[in-house]
Amino acid sequence: MQLAPLDWIVVALYGLTALSIGLYFARRAGKGTDEFFLSGRQLPWWLLGTSMVATTFSTDTPNLVADLVRTGGVAQNWVWWAFLITGMCTAFFYARLWRRSGALTDIEFYELRYSGKPAAFLRGFRALYLGVLFNVIIIATVTLAATKIGGVLLGLDPLTTVLIAGTVTMVYSATSGLWGVVVTDLVLFAVAMIGSIAAAYFALQLPEVGGLAGLVANPELRQAMRFLPDFSDWSVAAGIFIVPLAVQWWATWYPGAEPGGGGYVAQRMLAAKNEKESMKATLWFNIAHYGLRPWPWIIVALCSLVIYPELSDIQARFPGLDPSLVGNDLAYPAMLVYLPAGLLGLVVASLAAAYMSTISTHLNWGSSYVVSDFYRRFVNPDASDRRLVAVGRASTVGLMVLGAFIALQLDTALQGFQILLQIGAGTGLIFLLRWFWYRVNVWSELAGMTISFLVALYFAWVHGWLGFEALSTTQQLVIGVAVTTVGWLGVTLVTPPARRRTLQRYYDKIRPMGRGWQRVVDVGEGSADSGSITAAFLAWFLGCVVVYAALFGTGYVLYGEWVAAVVSLGVSGGAGVWLFRVLPRLGYGE
Repeated sequence: MQLAPLDWIVVALYGLTALSIGLYFARRAGKGTDEFFLSGRQLPWWLLGTSMVATTFSTDTPNLVADLVRTGGVAQNWVWWAFLITGMCTAFFYARLWRRSGALTDIEFYELRYSGKPAAFLRGFRALYLGVLFNVIIIATVTLAATKIGGVLLGLDPLTTVLIAGTVTMVYSATSGLWGVVVTDLVLFAVAMIGSIAAAYFALQLPEVGGLAGLVANPELRQAMRFLPDFSDWSVAAGIFIVPLAVQWWATWYPGAEPGGGGYVAQRMLAAKNEKESMKATLWFNIAHYGLRPWPWIIVALCSLVIYPELSDIQARFPGLDPSLVGNDLAYPAMLVYLPAGLLGLVVASLAAAYMSTISTHLNWGSSYVVSDFYRRFVNPDASDRRLVAVGRASTVGLMVLGAFIALQLDTALQGFQILLQIGAGTGLIFLLRWFWYRVNVWSELAGMTISFLVALYFAWVHGWLGFEALSTTQQLVIGVAVTTVGWLGVTLVTPPARRRTLQRYYDKIRPMGRGWQRVVDVGEGSADSGSITAAFLAWFLGCVVVYAALFGTGYVLYGEWVAAVVSLGVSGGAGVWLFRVLPRLGYGE
């Protein structure tokens, strides 16, 4: 597939825009770590929230959605739609607490909440575990998607795509810091949304599809278009609906959907002007990510089932493509070849935008761990700001190189998604409870992290080697959650909590709502400005109703089911009005 001259012009204009923004903020980012990693804590909610949305729209996201729809129908998207519950919980319970902590990174929280050398060890180890190991896997899955898109649309081999995309993004990220990342994300989000909508529109115009009416009327797609799984097959329903809603959202750690917030989401909350802006940014992120964006990807995936019903059809359409790259996730870029000149360039630019947004965020976030929580804390405590920024830029390069190498070893985006879910299975409850339950301690975190990782290794290599019957990914996840949760809870109950002085310092700074700390600290008037816990639970529920009802209402509009659409959108609007009235009761200060 060769781009027309007009396509290249569109791609070049996008590249110049992104590069200009990055260079503009280079000097400001170089002033110090607070500017490089948190933009001086002066960012407004709309910019931060949009940056979170742009980051979660990576090149592997539409590929992942295509894989899910083609293998399990629209209903299989519940494996990530369920994380909305996590996100809304973060918005109304944890966003204010993160901003109140005043930390540079979420890893710094460990030495605020826990005490002694074990807390210091956990901070350093977790910085490398998340900032390098987990982060590199994410970078790899996103880069893998870029190699598939490059192979289909540009005829590039994986190594060439990795070298070009990785180098450009690495240089941009190392130069501009978080200022460049979030401002560019605003542009990238707009370009990416326009590109995804254009891709859906032209996929529907294909004669084989027959427009939206033809797609909806296609009898072969009736099962795939359902919002809910077929509950007559409980093994399938459990995997794609019951377990995600009942277990996955609170029990697993997944980047961008961490229980209690974490990673680059915490970084954005920490960069907000104040606690209220932090909450609003997280709320906007969840509304846009789950309520506004999925349907263009889903429409393209459904159309791909008409154009490429079998993987052999994709291979036949692209005979020169490496067979190892041909999977259901390749269906999304395979549909883009039908776009007209100019618009194809726009969509390619949108995918490049998605790639740069996600990778630049993960590089900046990961290097913040390496610099603040490892290098400055353990290697060179007296390092100047100039030195720390230099180390941050060097670590950015290292993370990109490692991610590019692993990308060449993976096969599908879903594979990376499942690896991350399994490694983090069972740890999520720790991140929810540690803010409110004084008994959670450093050994709880170490036990949860170690047990979940060992369980993941067992299922990946040992289980089959011992000759046991293979388990589904859902069974592995549930077992991992159960074993890890029992393990870390047991460790928590047989080990002492953090020192009283540490707990008092933590409480005085964070002032978590509720009465769970009265037994161990002097609460005084500490929680007076923390708002109503009842209102927070109500806001959490209403936020989920707003988004899920809007998501399904949009789907019903596309399917032409107008009664269901009106009811769903009415419920979404009513819940939104109620939520707006509840927000003042949350007691957000400045």
